Amino acid sequence: MKAVLAYSGGLDTSICVKLLQEKYDCDVITVIVDVGIPKEELVEAEKKARKLGVLKHYTIDAKEEFVTEYIHKAIKANATYEGYPLSTALARPLTAMKVITIAKKEGADALSHGATGKGNDQFRFESMFRSIAPEMEIIAPIRELNLTRKESISYAKEHGIPIPVDLEKPFSIDENLWGRSIEGGILEDPWTEPPEEIFQWTKITKQKPETVMIEFEKGIPIAVNGRKMKPVELVIEMNKVAGSYGVGRVDIVEDRILGIKARENYECPGAVSLITAHKHLEQLVLTRRQLRFKEIVDSTWGELVYKGLWTEPLRKDLDSFIDSTQERVSGEVKLKFSQKNCSVVGRQSRYALYSKEMASFDEKASDLVEGMLRFHSLQSELSKKAG
Repeated sequence: MKAVLAYSGGLDTSICVKLLQEKYDCDVITVIVDVGIPKEELVEAEKKARKLGVLKHYTIDAKEEFVTEYIHKAIKANATYEGYPLSTALARPLTAMKVITIAKKEGADALSHGATGKGNDQFRFESMFRSIAPEMEIIAPIRELNLTRKESISYAKEHGIPIPVDLEKPFSIDENLWGRSIEGGILEDPWTEPPEEIFQWTKITKQKPETVMIEFEKGIPIAVNGRKMKPVELVIEMNKVAGSYGVGRVDIVEDRILGIKARENYECPGAVSLITAHKHLEQLVLTRRQLRFKEIVDSTWGELVYKGLWTEPLRKDLDSFIDSTQERVSGEVKLKFSQKNCSVVGRQSRYALYSKEMASFDEKASDLVEGMLRFHSLQSELSKKAG
């Protein structure tokens, strides 16, 4: 049997290679999808895969596609789940799609992933696998063998598999252009303060406050401080700027798909700053009713993505509504950064619904207000009189 594995080079997927070979009698093809993974990790992952005796290895550069087809949609949808920007969940559909493509190209029999039986990724990978390639078998060694973190580390050591973690620091880390997640080990105690060493993107290196202008066109960020940037370049730049002020750290107890509450730590400086700017621009150009209804749409969109339901028809339907609202979300937003803070200090758009004349206290109010006041609470008054 030939199996294609969604590979990262981390603990779980590294032992999956050996498990697939020994316990499932598979020839293994590994696929690592670069959605913003550090170059040195990509190189090490490929070396490790080949050392483990894989049939073939693919490293696919999908950074541009990730930004234009996933991150831009997420910005337009202000995509969050229980208060933090989606990052890992956002990248999984693209990773799964690339794995399926390679599997079909190679004539493989099975698709495989390294997710556990407690986490979210098993849903995210398998919902894509089942909806796009239902004819293929799915193998999930970590879940099927019900391996604990400790057992996985022991298995790796017994088989001479180099891994980036140990029993003292068994952190599970996932990184892409839109965010970095850290979980496991002492972080599983929600009372324990995260050690500073787990953070890489949000170390404070700037003390003096800085104002940065973001330009949007139809809901998509296109320039920073007047300089047009390519999609990937812009996201990287905002990660650096916001991260240098410690913006974007999230420590949260979230509700996983299975209903398990889990303590998670995230670094998402670019995501926090760009979504903040985008929401404020929407406030300037969308009507009150659009904004209220879009809050419901955005929340639903985020939950679908979190749960791995990228191919759910409703997600595409919501995209159509969101894209329609973004036709006028063009303009500039000024963000002010200071230590652990990102705030909007200015916004402007040719589509602004704001009228200084109507809003200013220096101008007289409309004579129509008196009539509106008479009927504004009419039913409340009648209800009171009726007893």
